[in-house]
Amino acid sequence: MAAVTEHPWRVQPLTAEYVYSLAECHIACWREAYRGLVPAHVLDAFDIGRRAEQWERDRLRYPGRTHVAVVDDVVIGFSSAGPPGDPDAVTPIELHALYVRSSWHGSGVADDLIRAALDPAAPCSLWVFEQNARAKAFYRRHGFVLDGTRKVEPFTAAIEVRMVRTPTMHAESVSDDGR
Repeated sequence: MAAVTEHPWRVQPLTAEYVYSLAECHIACWREAYRGLVPAHVLDAFDIGRRAEQWERDRLRYPGRTHVAVVDDVVIGFSSAGPPGDPDAVTPIELHALYVRSSWHGSGVADDLIRAALDPAAPCSLWVFEQNARAKAFYRRHGFVLDGTRKVEPFTAAIEVRMVRTPTMHAESVSDDGR
């Protein structure tokens, strides 16, 4: 019998009360993860109010698509998945975002968020910055593999690479202990 582990966070669908905190988390995560990868003026230009308005529109338009990890009513991470936006999509579901504040890296919160966002039996794809080795390693651990497709991310002009997971690939990549 496996021991039940209590975590200080809870993962739940995004609700109105957490939209602003999600916007703060989103911007902080970008600044923590992409400093040196994305031009500083891009990271410095983020506006929390505008980001919160965008998340609220998304929350209303796509209910249940975004999940937040919350500690003491503060969002420390989030994930969002849904139909792909690319016309050349290779899976019916795409992980659009998964971010965790750097102080929570390695805690397991990202694992909980990816499980909240994605059905492990459904094929899925995602885009990740080519130079983000940490993120690519995390996604490989969750059964994703590079499929050789690259594109320029329009907001930052950085190169992104596509990673894909099929149910067969995921079953083969996860060991008995879930790693």
